Amino acid sequence: MPQPAARQARRLTQESGRLIAALAAATEDQIVFDLPGIEERYDTLRRELPGVAVRFAMKACPVDEVLARLAARGCGADAASPREVEQALDAGFPVTEMHYGNTVKSDENIAAAHRLGITDFATDSLEDVTAIAEHAPGARVFCRLATTGEGALWGLSNKYGCPPADAVAILERARDLGLTPAGLSVHVGSQQMTADAWRSAFDGIADTLEALHRRGIHLDHVNLGGGLPALGYRDKHGRALDPPMDKIFTVIREGMARLRDIPGHRLGFVVEPGRYLIADQGAIRAHVSRLSARRGPDGERQYWLYLSCGKFNGLYEMDEVQYRLVFPSHRDAESVPAVVAGPTCDSDDAFSHEHGLVPVPKALASGDPVWVMSCGAYATSYMTQGFNGFSPLPYTWTDGGDT
Repeated sequence: MPQPAARQARRLTQESGRLIAALAAATEDQIVFDLPGIEERYDTLRRELPGVAVRFAMKACPVDEVLARLAARGCGADAASPREVEQALDAGFPVTEMHYGNTVKSDENIAAAHRLGITDFATDSLEDVTAIAEHAPGARVFCRLATTGEGALWGLSNKYGCPPADAVAILERARDLGLTPAGLSVHVGSQQMTADAWRSAFDGIADTLEALHRRGIHLDHVNLGGGLPALGYRDKHGRALDPPMDKIFTVIREGMARLRDIPGHRLGFVVEPGRYLIADQGAIRAHVSRLSARRGPDGERQYWLYLSCGKFNGLYEMDEVQYRLVFPSHRDAESVPAVVAGPTCDSDDAFSHEHGLVPVPKALASGDPVWVMSCGAYATSYMTQGFNGFSPLPYTWTDGGDT
């Protein structure tokens, strides 16, 4: 029996001492990844969803050392470009355990990925599936169904996916063009906080499988996409997010059992976790640029804490979440409520101004260390090459002792 996810989360939190030790040892700004912690989160997922193939969403953390560790663990890769395919191959992922998961791709992208050995392609339009047939003849395709994205911090509901009727037409066209209609996929939205989103997704998949069966199309897998949430985020108001992991995993297991009972298909299952595997296993050692207080147009004095990292070098998602901050040299000190912002001359480089302020030590001085927790997902992905002259953060890792 899978262990309750809440118990697993508590155990992993207790073992985050590796990450804390690495942050404490750092004297310069950097991102630190806990490689054993990533392995443990992967193992938890395998226990919760036995028999499901896990393919890491590379965009969440395109770090070679992280990719190599997951590949060695038996994980596959969800690649979204030919360059990601190349990086995955170099990291040790077998090409047979990869797919091209991006429905947005040019003719050149398709041909390049096919030359690299990719045989499974996501699609969601007749134009795209026609291009796959031309530039990756004989390939397998899986069609992405649209979801509402409700319940997620990032809904992903507009750019990707199609309704069930269109998916049937697309997979029929794939068959007519000599491709193999192999599967369906969904994505319930990134950092999905409800189990109901998964339940609704299974309803749409079931209806589509039944319609395909009536047309003589028999699939071999369903890709459940990403969306599994990180555990250490706070919302815009600073409230800890508490995703119902036990319920989510139960709904997914029940949904897979339901789909297996639909006639005409012999289904395997795939998931594409990104932030679930990585976010809580990465943190940034940054420093204080300045804590200042100034009056706004309303005459009220407001504290602002400017950090050495922000939206453009490591904390791109700070408009939707508050990362937990630790001030190791000012524990249990008197605090003041502050807007937290990055170092650039850009007004978007800050936590949401309209919502909760962050309590920070009143005695903070320029140069004091700050640890930004649960920011491993997308920290390196969204790093600019030096916006406003602020360099990208380097990264390192801990393997249980040495970094």
